Amino acid sequence: MNESKQIPPVLAQWAEQRLGPVMTVHDAAHNRPSSRVWELATHQGVHAYLKISPDEQAFTREALAYRSVVPALGHGRAPQLLDCRAEDLVLLLSAVPGTPVKALRMTTTEEGVLYEQAGLLTARLHEAGATGESTQEVAEAAFLAAADKVEMHLAQAGSLMSSAEQKLVRGYAQRLRQVGSVPVGLVHGDNRPRNWLWSRPDQRLFLIDFELTRMAPAVQDFVILATTVWAERPDRMDAFFQGYGRQLAEGERIALRCLTALDAAASLAWGPSHSDAFVTSSGRRTLERFMHEDQP
Repeated sequence: MNESKQIPPVLAQWAEQRLGPVMTVHDAAHNRPSSRVWELATHQGVHAYLKISPDEQAFTREALAYRSVVPALGHGRAPQLLDCRAEDLVLLLSAVPGTPVKALRMTTTEEGVLYEQAGLLTARLHEAGATGESTQEVAEAAFLAAADKVEMHLAQAGSLMSSAEQKLVRGYAQRLRQVGSVPVGLVHGDNRPRNWLWSRPDQRLFLIDFELTRMAPAVQDFVILATTVWAERPDRMDAFFQGYGRQLAEGERIALRCLTALDAAASLAWGPSHSDAFVTSSGRRTLERFMHEDQP
């Protein structure tokens, strides 16, 4: 667990100028060094979050998302941007109700409602905004970038992958280069239960953390879900796409499988060096499943 981080005094003062006197400050960061988020509560009962973005690109993406994209999700379905301080890469965000889904125990019925709403909100995000670039150009650039990283990931994973597994991943990388045009939209970029908040009283889902939001193939928003919460629970995937409003086209299904294989290699490259057992085990499970499924 990360050591609790202290909010910089100058930023605490800045937040109080906008919220009023702050009564409590709680470290609300994810368990990674680059995550710096605090929950603030005022004497008047106002709750807000102060977030320091990890870099300028993340700050720009998230600020733009809150200003121009998040409203498309529907009233109150995500935090609102109360203010920002570009020189310090700081965002001040309203609080939304709910508990992180990863921390909840849910019935199958409740999960079905949740995943259907996750699909609905994801569809709204993907459909928001506009781009002057053609779908084919955006998709091809994204897929080529993913495929080009494969050799680096294989080298970093080293002995954690057998020669047969490396061959399998290289095959999927080559196939990804040939997928071509697929639907493009504004993807969340980290679309998973840790960034979903569920309000049990009114059975409503809320999305948070938009620092990776960008124009990309829509299918990229499903990779993390496919390697984790959907892997052994196809009912969750079915509910998600019920809410999403459509099933994946053939090219998207091919792309998702390719991206999932490449993500497994990336997980085995990144997880051990960052002492992240969850990421490492996720990559290992995905590779073992693919090796089994791809056998004649």
